[in-house]
Amino acid sequence: MTALTPFDGQDGPVLVVAPHPDDEVLGAGGTIARLADAGRAVHIAIVTTGRSPRFSTEQIANVQAEAKAAHEHLGVTHTHWLDFPAAELAEHPHGDLNAGLGTLIRDLDPSVILAPHPGDIHLDHQLSFLSTLVASRPYQDKYPTTIAAYETLSETNWNAPYLTPPFVPNMFVDISDTLERKLEAFQLFASQVKQPPHERSVQSLKALATLRGATVHRAAAESFVLVRSVI
Repeated sequence: MTALTPFDGQDGPVLVVAPHPDDEVLGAGGTIARLADAGRAVHIAIVTTGRSPRFSTEQIANVQAEAKAAHEHLGVTHTHWLDFPAAELAEHPHGDLNAGLGTLIRDLDPSVILAPHPGDIHLDHQLSFLSTLVASRPYQDKYPTTIAAYETLSETNWNAPYLTPPFVPNMFVDISDTLERKLEAFQLFASQVKQPPHERSVQSLKALATLRGATVHRAAAESFVLVRSVI
């Protein structure tokens, strides 16, 4: 498989930042599979973990097992659980999140980071994006040269138009060969799969991939906002 623009000429690890388990599959599952098939080391950083009493011990263990199965199916190299409190990042010291992501990024030295979009309706997504940028500031000796934001169905498109940053993609990855793997990986998150017309359904994911692909005359694609590309 050919290299991915703007990932051409890069051989470092790829880091996908996911505020919650399944965001990475919804937003970039096909790209993850394509990069893994091309021999790239793909790491997933799951920023938050459910906490009692909002989430039961059984729910937490079940979602973590689903994430493990989904990531293995996509060819993920390693999953990093940062264990910040789910749905409570806004109440947690933001410096801790900056430091947590910063340590991981320094240790991995990824050349590419895929992060949630800052206009997502969920505060966990917004804060994860901001901390990703803080941890990736280019004054450091080593920093990721490519950063792109992905879209997450039921988060990115439920924001307030004209009042929050809109998702206007300017980078498309052809996932015609890996769309089925993405859909299968999402189905491994059985606790998160909904029935149509809910957006978190297999049918909705496939429809979005078809739409994004048609935008650039491909059978299926995932779209991103390119934040930074240093060549």
